[in-house]
Amino acid sequence: MPIVLESLAKIVFMFALIMGMVPVLIWAERKGAAFIQDRTGPNRAGIAGVRLAGLVHPIADVLKLLFKEDVQPAARHRAFYNLAPWLAMAVAVSSYAVIPFGDYITIAGKKIPLVVADLQVGALYVLAVASLGTYGVVMGGWASNNKFTFLGGIRASAQMISYEISMGLALMGIFLIFSSLRITDIVAGQGDLIWGVLPKWGVVVQPLGFVLFITAVFAETNRNPFDLPEGESEIVAGFHLEYSSLKFALFFMAEYCHMVVGAALITAFYFGGYQIPWLPRPALEAHAGLLLTLKLVGIALVSVVFAMLFMRRVQKEKGKFGDARDREPVLGAGLWFVVAVAAAGGLLLKPWAIGPQGAELVATIFQIAAFVGKVVFFAWLFIWVRWTLPRFRYDQLMHLGWKVMLPLGLANLVVTAVVMALV
Repeated sequence: MPIVLESLAKIVFMFALIMGMVPVLIWAERKGAAFIQDRTGPNRAGIAGVRLAGLVHPIADVLKLLFKEDVQPAARHRAFYNLAPWLAMAVAVSSYAVIPFGDYITIAGKKIPLVVADLQVGALYVLAVASLGTYGVVMGGWASNNKFTFLGGIRASAQMISYEISMGLALMGIFLIFSSLRITDIVAGQGDLIWGVLPKWGVVVQPLGFVLFITAVFAETNRNPFDLPEGESEIVAGFHLEYSSLKFALFFMAEYCHMVVGAALITAFYFGGYQIPWLPRPALEAHAGLLLTLKLVGIALVSVVFAMLFMRRVQKEKGKFGDARDREPVLGAGLWFVVAVAAAGGLLLKPWAIGPQGAELVATIFQIAAFVGKVVFFAWLFIWVRWTLPRFRYDQLMHLGWKVMLPLGLANLVVTAVVMALV
């Protein structure tokens, strides 16, 4: 029973992390696109007149998609048409099971690893499960009985085949260096230092492999410049053209879930996972009191700065709109002052005098925060790339996959194998 509870707690944490990031990423994508295109972005939906810089829009979208009429094509294949979006979503949230989000946490004297399933072949599990996502896209495109959706499904399958080989070749270099297919071993190995100075992260020991892997991840998630399965200007909306209501929402959320899982994989394989550079677990526990004190002081100071910026905006935009939006900067300043007071209040508890058990807990929290911070950064990178680069032509997509990435992946694997044999 305790094992069941442990597994459930870890599943809930990772599921909450992924599903919690989806609406935030949707909001960040819209605001980021607006910033890059020099426009305001979402600013209409509000609660009692308060719009919170567009943060209410994801809630409005969810409600709209839940209650919207589910329009379905008459000539569809009913079973596959209904199954496809659920399959895409199930695959998206299943891939994270073997990704560690921390080292361990001690509860009642027992060390619990912070990974849902610590499989010996965890990396192969990720590759196998992620490849199933294409079945949802292909199935939805074929079952809709529409030439544009069919073309989208064909494009998705061709794209997956073209780039999954390069992804596997890039990862084989990592497997050779860390001598394991278990992702927890790979992340733990990245906690070492090269020549006592440089973190032994995957991006340091496999820079070409990292470029190949992140390019393949962009292609696997169908994000721009690899969003040819949707290709609005060529095949309308591709594989999900005939979907609406909740089924469309599942395809939509699955894309963002794939982004989060892709960011977590990049973090785990190439950026040390939960590891903090030059601060291994023993050092974190030894200096937990000092680090926690500095953290609280930093949070308090940064919060005060943000609160003052909001107050400056209050003075600058006083009466600008003549409605509830004028009160939003006041609300923001108040929230940041509350955070600053809470952080300052934490100093009264003398965090520098924390005991061994507290130090262990603080070290775990710092490692989880490091993992989440890296995942958020790479999720933001997905958004930035989408609104910066144009979409490839289909011949360019195939040329890059088969004539550029595949030879580079093979060369990287051969060189890595020779170096590992000689060292």
